[in-house]
Amino acid sequence: MAQISMTFLYYTGLRQPLFTNARLSGTWDSAGRFSDTWTDTPMEAFQAEDGAPAFRATVIFAESDVGKTFHWGVRADAPRGSNLWIIPTELSDPASMERYRTFTLSAAGGEQRYYLTHCRRLGANKLFLQGSRDPAIRFAVWAPNAQKVEVVRGNLESAYIDDAGNGISTKPDESPAVIPMLRRTDAGIWETDVTTTPALNNFQNFDHKPYMFRVTRDDGSVAYRTDLYSRCQLGRGEFNPQGKTYSGTWRNLDGSKSCSNVVNPELVVCDFTKAAEPAPNDWVDETAFWRDEFRPDFPMPKRINDLVIYEMHVGSLGGEKECGACGRLQVGSFKDAMDLLGYLADLGVNAIELLPMGQFQGSMSWGYGTSHYMAIEFANGGRDQFKHFVRACHRHGMAVILDVVYNHYIADGDRDEWMYDTNNHERNIYYWYESRPGGYPNDNPPGHGGYIDNMSTGYAPRYWEEMVRTMFISSAAMLISEFHIDGFRVDQTTSIHSYPVLHADGSSSSGAKAFGVKFLREWCRTLRLIKPNVFLMAEDHSGWDKVTQDTEAGGLGFDAVWYADYYHHLIGDAQNDSSRARLLWAAGFGDDRELAMDRFAHVLWVSQFGKVVYHESHDEAGNSSFREGDRDVHSARTLVVAVNNAPLIGETRRWAEARTRVVAGVTLLSPGIPMFFMGEEVGAAKPFTHDNFIHNREDLPGLRATTGAYMFKFYQDILALRSHESALRTKNVDILHVHNQNRILVFRRQDNTGDLLIALNLNHVSYTAYDVINDRIPRSNWNEVLNSNNPQYNGWGNLNNGQRTADGHGKITLALPGNSIVVLKRQ
Repeated sequence: MAQISMTFLYYTGLRQPLFTNARLSGTWDSAGRFSDTWTDTPMEAFQAEDGAPAFRATVIFAESDVGKTFHWGVRADAPRGSNLWIIPTELSDPASMERYRTFTLSAAGGEQRYYLTHCRRLGANKLFLQGSRDPAIRFAVWAPNAQKVEVVRGNLESAYIDDAGNGISTKPDESPAVIPMLRRTDAGIWETDVTTTPALNNFQNFDHKPYMFRVTRDDGSVAYRTDLYSRCQLGRGEFNPQGKTYSGTWRNLDGSKSCSNVVNPELVVCDFTKAAEPAPNDWVDETAFWRDEFRPDFPMPKRINDLVIYEMHVGSLGGEKECGACGRLQVGSFKDAMDLLGYLADLGVNAIELLPMGQFQGSMSWGYGTSHYMAIEFANGGRDQFKHFVRACHRHGMAVILDVVYNHYIADGDRDEWMYDTNNHERNIYYWYESRPGGYPNDNPPGHGGYIDNMSTGYAPRYWEEMVRTMFISSAAMLISEFHIDGFRVDQTTSIHSYPVLHADGSSSSGAKAFGVKFLREWCRTLRLIKPNVFLMAEDHSGWDKVTQDTEAGGLGFDAVWYADYYHHLIGDAQNDSSRARLLWAAGFGDDRELAMDRFAHVLWVSQFGKVVYHESHDEAGNSSFREGDRDVHSARTLVVAVNNAPLIGETRRWAEARTRVVAGVTLLSPGIPMFFMGEEVGAAKPFTHDNFIHNREDLPGLRATTGAYMFKFYQDILALRSHESALRTKNVDILHVHNQNRILVFRRQDNTGDLLIALNLNHVSYTAYDVINDRIPRSNWNEVLNSNNPQYNGWGNLNNGQRTADGHGKITLALPGNSIVVLKRQ
């Protein structure tokens, strides 16, 4: 009887070794016959042609099993543990969480491949050919509907190829300017071939050279498309030529529309100042670059509850700086972020969360419209400066957390994801589309009825398509592997798993929701395989407990979620929901109204369950609004809310700072994971809005030296206290006393090393002797370790000098100054 040989290949697509002791497992027996019992076969480790570790094994099957469907997967020892199943991808059945690959045995045999990531499968990557000393290059793109695909080489001056092909390089040393691609697999992947284009044999000839894909779509039309796996997009400006002839330079271009640029991911530019150029020539190997990444005297945070997160928008840094050549305002850069690290080290934060840095549309942006998930926004300094920044953060003991956006693409996706290889809506490969355009006769605009809305600024991605999910997953894997990112905050996960509706009529799309869940689970699962201690946070407003459950238990796998309710109860200026406590907003009126301290006490207690808590974020620092009567009310910075928009001068500012210290203090001492937006530590007051941030930038070190000095000192001291007292980094909280009319809240934080009482007074009245009675207060002496009303913070005094004693009946008498937070430690 004839035997059929099948080779199984597992590609990681990541340069660093992740797995050992790999074993192929499948539904066959030791003789290669179909079996319901899975059989393990050792796999050989090898370096794949992409230069990354891979594994392979060959199984001989019986001819009698031709036509049968087999299941297979791979187990290995990984950073997270031994004998792990390292296939994170689930079946394409929305009701299934099973993770295995399938094939139907044919008489021809052949290969079965699995790619953990597509980091080196798609895009412009090195190709290591047997017998060659130097790497070749391979271009690859997913375009399943295309009739033909070619690589076209651009020029570095303009970095743009218009719809007529103007801008294709004519330089003799960049010949051939047009390179054919072959359709290699049933998955719709097109690749270049060194046998038909010998120039591809030398990667160096293409390094840091611009290119695009010329796609002949299914209807015969020709479109010029960027490489969605590009590691660099040439452009740091706002201009979009919209497919017309462009005679400017790459510096003025919107990078989402420009040429992609070949880069060598294994090299880093040595000189930080030269790293933002399109073709630098001063390189160091990535291993040498990262060698002194960490310092023993500045240890990195290891647990998510150890984090104090400083949310930063790089584009808003740098104060009112202008371009010397053109006189226009410039967005902030990684240079500005690097310059701020000493300031942040003095402050005491240990994690920096950056608003999205993936290539986005235009330079004057928050970054939440991502176009290229593998590229770093050039307007802020690009990929190599970003690596310098991450390394510098680690040297200061600061983790780097990055916002990523998977719920929509950029609004103007032409040349990016939109209609990449087709003009048919139902075949629009990166977007979710249901049924056919003819099924939605009344939709607006015509043909768009089958797309999925999800309460974001664009249509939902095609989550049911494994290639789309893998693009998002690969980009995050690359950021961990190549950039040493420590964690992620995923934007609006609720839009991915809860909000999807059909554009035509707003009806719920259960399929989009189910595959959104599947994508998020696969994303978390893959990243845990690569870096088990990666910090994973979701902006999620669903209240669904599975968001923070382990993937093996059916959860999504996140460590924590952003807790917006905390903000709305504590601050309350972003909406006029009467069910929210809105403590600071109400206190800002300066009257004697009762405050709903009990409502806030509840969210404070809930914050122990995997919540990121904040008294200010980028969303609420000026960008939120609601309608009240005949006017729009906009959110503001915390200092402004604290006095109901009154001018911040004299005693008014002093009162504003006092109330702001309270809300900042309770956040930083809460059982949640504390975060605050840049500038809070120095009383920044200008509104941070997505459309005008460039004109409202603040000089943070300058404020520290002047009007923000008292606030900075308070943040320093309370963060030092949190760092010193491990009880303040636990999830332990005990609410001891709540009084709405008095505006008092007292809670306790403890572990086996310390026991602390924290008391908030949001009344403008000071209590010189306030009795707190609760039988859970142990009999002991308690010493004050922090009082926000201390004159060193520009407070008015009224401190708990000396010891305060709790009697045997759970009673302790405290001095609680007006608008203060007081911390006492058990002796």
